[in-house]
Amino acid sequence: MIQIGKTYTLDVVKQVNFGFYLNAHELGQVLLPNKLAPKELEVGQQVEVFLYLDSDDMVIATTQKPKAQIGEFALLKIVSVGRIGAFLDWGLDKDLLLPFAEQVRPPEEGRGVLVHVYTNRADERIVASAKIDKFLDKIPAHYKDGQQVDIIIAGTTDLGYKAIINNRHTGVIYTNEVFKPLKYGQRLKAYIKQVRHDGKVDLQLQRGSKAELDQFSTLILSKLQKAGGFLPLTDKTDADVIYQQLGMSKKAFKKSIGGLYKQGKLTIADDGLHLTE
Repeated sequence: MIQIGKTYTLDVVKQVNFGFYLNAHELGQVLLPNKLAPKELEVGQQVEVFLYLDSDDMVIATTQKPKAQIGEFALLKIVSVGRIGAFLDWGLDKDLLLPFAEQVRPPEEGRGVLVHVYTNRADERIVASAKIDKFLDKIPAHYKDGQQVDIIIAGTTDLGYKAIINNRHTGVIYTNEVFKPLKYGQRLKAYIKQVRHDGKVDLQLQRGSKAELDQFSTLILSKLQKAGGFLPLTDKTDADVIYQQLGMSKKAFKKSIGGLYKQGKLTIADDGLHLTE
C-alpha cells in the first residue's frame, strides 16, 4: 500500500509543462515538479521519490532525500520557531513541524532535537515528536545474541548510553564497553549482547567473533611491521588510545594480542608489543 511519508519507485505516466505525473496507485497520479525531476526523465521510466503533502495539502513527489521517513527517528536541527511549534530541517524544501504539544523542552533555533516522524491522525499531516518513548515498541524484543542492528544514540544513563534499536526498541551500551566518542543522535551499527529476562537489551559496538578477532590480529601485525617491530601499547594502555591507534576496543585488543602471543608472533613487554623475528 502506497502512503505519504515513504519512499517508492514509481512509473512516470504523463509529462506536462510543469513536471511529471507518477502512478502512485492508491493515491492516484502524483506530481513530480520539473525542478526536482532528474534530467532526461521520460514517460515510461521509473523514478525513486519521497511522497509528502505540500502547503496546499496536495500529495507531491520529490527526489530529495528526507533525513527520516514515517516511523523513523532522527536528530534534526531547529531552523525556526512559530506560533504552532518549531520547524525542523529534514532535508526537504518544506520544513517539518514539531508541535509545541510534542516537545519536551523549549525549542531553540540552531539546536538539534531527536524526534520521531509520524502522521498526525487528525489532519494526516507528517509531523515530528520529541516524546520518543511513546513511539517505541512495548512488546519484548526478540533478538539473537550477536545480531547486528542499527542504532541511534538517544542519551545517557547512569550505566552508559541509551540507544534506539531498529526504530523499535531501546537498549544500553555500558560505559566500560564504549571505546570511541558517542554523540547524541549519532547513527551506527551495533550488536546484541543479550536480551535479559526482564526484556531489557544490552548492546555492544563490536561483535568479538573469531572472524573479527582474526581481522584485528592481522591489523596489529601490520601496524607492528610498519612501525619497525614495536608498538608502545599494552593491556594497561587507555582504551581511548587503543581505539585512536587501532580502531578496536580494549577488550578486542587484549584478546588479539593474547592470541598472537600464543602463536609466537609477538611478545608483550612492559614497554609495549614487540614483533617476533
